[in-house]
Amino acid sequence: MKVLDLRCAREQHAFEGWFASEDDFRDQSERGLLECPLCGDKDIRKLPSAPALQLGARPQVDRPATQAPAAEHFAAVGPVEQAALMRMLRRWVAGSEDVGERFAEEARRMHYGETQSRSIRGRTSAGEAVELLEEGIPVLPVPPVLKDTLQ
Repeated sequence: MKVLDLRCAREQHAFEGWFASEDDFRDQSERGLLECPLCGDKDIRKLPSAPALQLGARPQVDRPATQAPAAEHFAAVGPVEQAALMRMLRRWVAGSEDVGERFAEEARRMHYGETQSRSIRGRTSAGEAVELLEEGIPVLPVPPVLKDTLQ
């Protein structure tokens, strides 16, 4: 299995691709089968990368369970799952109403039955998002890098 560092031409998103061989990468690239999992761009370039050598088992590091590094925390999510998540987020954004700076106000109005419930997106402060959650109003913060590529 060959893991390559890839980048899309449109937005310069960097991501990994797993291939059976270098020839497999070239074949998929020539047939237009490669796609950026963030923006859907099909113009994918291979980046230079250093080889990773597996020279044996890594030593066990003792750390509290609550201090797992991010890489271990997300290790179960592979490229296929990431691409599926990005497609789902793009569909959600396309089907939601952008209420802009009125997000917190509109979310409360829906929660308390003052207006029809619907899928919305917008902007609010981190503090306001915490207050919404404390009131029992479900919100999903989306990092700015995803917002720009999804909308």
